[in-house]
Amino acid sequence: MRAERGPRVTVIDLYRLVATPRGLEPWELPRDERRNLSSAVAPDFWPGFAVTAGSERFDPIVILDYDPEWGARFETWRGRIASALGPTVVRIEHVGSTAVPGLPAKPIVDIQVSVADLFDEEKYVAQLEAIGVQLRSRDDLHRFFRPFANLPREVHVHVCAAGSGWERDHVLFRDYLRASADARARYAEAKR
Repeated sequence: MRAERGPRVTVIDLYRLVATPRGLEPWELPRDERRNLSSAVAPDFWPGFAVTAGSERFDPIVILDYDPEWGARFETWRGRIASALGPTVVRIEHVGSTAVPGLPAKPIVDIQVSVADLFDEEKYVAQLEAIGVQLRSRDDLHRFFRPFANLPREVHVHVCAAGSGWERDHVLFRDYLRASADARARYAEAKR
């Protein structure tokens, strides 16, 4: 599918491929089966993908109506991150659904942190972990952090290289959803 349709193909397409012959919707596949399928294709979707040992947590996915508090939560975390990383930070952006007024979302604020050198982890991993977010996974394009298992899952932090396609795509997608009521409505329907 990826060879034919390129990066538009997602792991949900794989779930659908497996679920449909069984008369199921993709989200009706058992969680362990979905996890195994996504792990099997992770290297194709994210070259260099690796999960950090000991970073597992299994929180239910809940979609809520838009909450203006998400913007305030971003600002609080932006301050923490900027203080922790200092000049390592090139840019900090509120991305994802919680950054789009009116869009339902998981109540987890996605923050994109752009750095000059993604592979120089000494400049940001321990510093971010010191403020409560654990390195969950890394790949050639970004690093993903989320709160340690004993903390509320209120934020996800994505570290990427400044000027990268990863950085650009996430900001453009957020801005597109902010600008297009039709796209927002279709995306909200798909999320629910």
